[in-house]
Amino acid sequence: MRAEIVACTLCPRLRDYCARIAREKKAAHRDDVYWGKPVPGFGDPGARLLIVGLAPAAHGGNRTGRTFTGDGSGDFLMSALHRVGFANIPTSRGWNDGLRLDDAYILAAVRCAPPDNKPLPEEIVRCRRHMVAEIAALPSVRVIVALGKIGWDAYLAYLSGEGHALRPKPAFGHGARAELGHGLPVLLGSYHPSRQNTNTGKLTPVMLESVFRDARRVIESRDAS
Repeated sequence: MRAEIVACTLCPRLRDYCARIAREKKAAHRDDVYWGKPVPGFGDPGARLLIVGLAPAAHGGNRTGRTFTGDGSGDFLMSALHRVGFANIPTSRGWNDGLRLDDAYILAAVRCAPPDNKPLPEEIVRCRRHMVAEIAALPSVRVIVALGKIGWDAYLAYLSGEGHALRPKPAFGHGARAELGHGLPVLLGSYHPSRQNTNTGKLTPVMLESVFRDARRVIESRDAS
């Protein structure tokens, strides 16, 4: 599954962009060897928490080969996960940094860094096959945390493709909670930990931590029942 994701060439625009970024690099990382390929998810295969993000960052996951790794968004996310007990360290710097996710798994709606962090709708659709494959390999998931509306909508589209079309469609928002029924995981929403959101205060550390504490409560209550 990982090999299929890494070798994916379904979206020429994204592949061209990622390859160009990997060649040109960012001045701060000019000595780094960029990954420059589609980025698989990572984490605990027995995870009860699944986090759905947007896409690798051009100089984050596209550089390091691990989503939410090597940039400020990754550190912001891992700090919250660490405080709630889902990560063993509060930073995410590189594939060999010792980070381990406990009871959590992270994947992205789109596996290649998109220009301006804006994948096209058809690119999200093409990438859905990778979400289907990874979720199929995560049998213990109890709760989904969608980081941003694209992640939220991508997960709902995945459910629709699996025969669970929800009407009315649950609305995204920070702290939104959708009890989907039919034995499906609970869906929680959070603003994406992008610099645009964290630098402006739209998303604070306390706000993000609260979502993961809610996720922890869902896991505990579902296992208790």
